Amino acid sequence: MSNFDVVVIGAGHNGLTNAAFLAKAGLKVLVLEKNHYIGGATASLELHKNWKYSNCSYVCSLFRPEIYQSLDLGRHGLEVVPLQGSVTFKQNGDYLGSYHQPDLWRREVARHSKKDADAAVRFDADLMKWCRLIRGFLLRTPPDPASFRPRDAFEFAFLLKKFYSLSESQLYEFIRFFTMSIADYLEQYFESDVILAHFSGGSIIGTGLGVYSPGTAYVLLHHAMGDVDGNVGSWGFARGGMGSVAAALSSSFQSLGGEIRTNSEVNQIVVDGKTAKGVQLVSGEIIRANAVVSNLDAKRTFLKLIDEKKLPSELSEKARNFKIRGSSGKVNIALDGMPIFSALPKKSPLTLGHMHFSDTLERLERAYDDWKDDRWSADPYVDMVIPTQYDPTMAPPGKHMMSVFVQYCPVSPEGGWDEKKKKEFGNTVIDQIADYSPNFKDLILHAEIRTPHEIEKEVGLTEGNIFQGELTLDQLMFNRPFPGYAQYRGPFKKMYMCSSSNHPGGGVMGAPGANAAREILRDLKLQNTTPEDFGDD
Repeated sequence: MSNFDVVVIGAGHNGLTNAAFLAKAGLKVLVLEKNHYIGGATASLELHKNWKYSNCSYVCSLFRPEIYQSLDLGRHGLEVVPLQGSVTFKQNGDYLGSYHQPDLWRREVARHSKKDADAAVRFDADLMKWCRLIRGFLLRTPPDPASFRPRDAFEFAFLLKKFYSLSESQLYEFIRFFTMSIADYLEQYFESDVILAHFSGGSIIGTGLGVYSPGTAYVLLHHAMGDVDGNVGSWGFARGGMGSVAAALSSSFQSLGGEIRTNSEVNQIVVDGKTAKGVQLVSGEIIRANAVVSNLDAKRTFLKLIDEKKLPSELSEKARNFKIRGSSGKVNIALDGMPIFSALPKKSPLTLGHMHFSDTLERLERAYDDWKDDRWSADPYVDMVIPTQYDPTMAPPGKHMMSVFVQYCPVSPEGGWDEKKKKEFGNTVIDQIADYSPNFKDLILHAEIRTPHEIEKEVGLTEGNIFQGELTLDQLMFNRPFPGYAQYRGPFKKMYMCSSSNHPGGGVMGAPGANAAREILRDLKLQNTTPEDFGDD
């Protein structure tokens, strides 16, 4: 029987972030991971000989720079390279290219709609305005609206100060933004079908919602509020794949004296009376600790790790009702060379960024309709990148790796998933890409297909939900995961939560882990080692 100050369940990036800040405070911290590798959704694995894949998450932007600097992750090997734009292909053989250079971007939009060229400037400015407003809340603990504690009053005052800095019209606009569908929001700016579709994709990725579903406008903001090298809204690749994020966090954590045990699946949190005392592994081993932190999502934490008889009845119900619908699939492909895309000039820089094939809102909504009927769409929405153009170390010389994120993959199609259905799903995605790339199929050496079933089984994301809970208004801020439990503390003393089921939500951000560490150190009356928000210029 071992004893630690803190045991963290799950070596995903939030669990490692949490553990690193606790170790930095001088605590004896153990991280337990069920798999033989660390990282959770931020893992890089060799899934084909000499090809390194980011098996789940695939791009990096949301990870907080404050955490990067505080844990000195650059020294521990983490390097993020900015993506160069993106492209949406049209069915008629044309395309919309998104460029970082403002003049190029404006000219490209004008090629599709002169009216939309002016609107794009306004849209970018408005979106960045909301991004900069929200970013100030990421590394803060949400206030409890039912509490009269001075600390919660202070946090409410902070919120109000931020919002009262807006004009009356801006405040109304911001409130509307949170409740609107992305289609309704974008149609206030744009008229071109391809431009509407191009911006809509970021609002449905990872959600069980469609472009006309209320609340999807905020999801776009959630994706856009990250940055690479201070460029808000930019995305980037982690050299070596997303596993480099976990590797750097692990290295930082262990340099501070922390310990990681893989192949160590937790069966339950040990609760004595109303206090968490440690964990019991599937092997039967009991590990004692003065505090227990779960990096599992809210459903798995409360319905799998804790004896339901010990939970308040209302909490069990809240956990069961927590919206965590899966809609994501992933296809990782080893290529013998670089695909040619018929619509683009040779060596176009647009292949260096995100690539999409859904050019109308109607196509996106139809894919959503298919998902609601528990089937994958014959015309799915995909977010595709080829990171080996930036990082040739991920494949043999002259070869490439393609990551294809697929939106609207059902959790359980009729009859459930089997190998035949997996292959059919993968072929649907491959066929769609091949419609725009004549040599694509000839280049395929290996394809790994991951449905929500695989994502849940291997990574531990319930139903394959990449955000560990829908990013809807009723599951944000002091409602995440549930009212009364939004400050990273569980229903028992010395039990905490640090996963993306907690504020500020999903994505490779690290903020839930850091925020939870701050609350633990506060309870233990130890010096805070977590960083403050840098703020925006």
